[in-house]
Amino acid sequence: MTRLPTPVPARLASLIALAAPITLTAAPVAANPVPCGPRAQVLAELTQRHGETRHGLGLAGPSAVVELYAAESGSWTILVTRPDGLACLLASGQGWQSLAEALPALGDPA
Repeated sequence: MTRLPTPVPARLASLIALAAPITLTAAPVAANPVPCGPRAQVLAELTQRHGETRHGLGLAGPSAVVELYAAESGSWTILVTRPDGLACLLASGQGWQSLAEALPALGDPA
């Protein structure tokens, strides 16, 4: 069974309350459930309350989109959204810095 990271910072406690009535179809994580909710509500919380905007996205297989949101304050959130519109917070934190550097060459240990 794959487990999602469980730490959730206090600044996102309101998202947990928002997602409390919603349960995942996968087996629950006993200690700290992953906060999830309708995508529109989660995005409203991230953008309006925390000032975060989308900085990147990618596909996680055929059934999920992974997005990175960050704010000028340095707060950041990684969000995973399923096709049914359920969005879950995968991770969040402080100290985000955008970088524009080239990837190391293949075989370079850096």
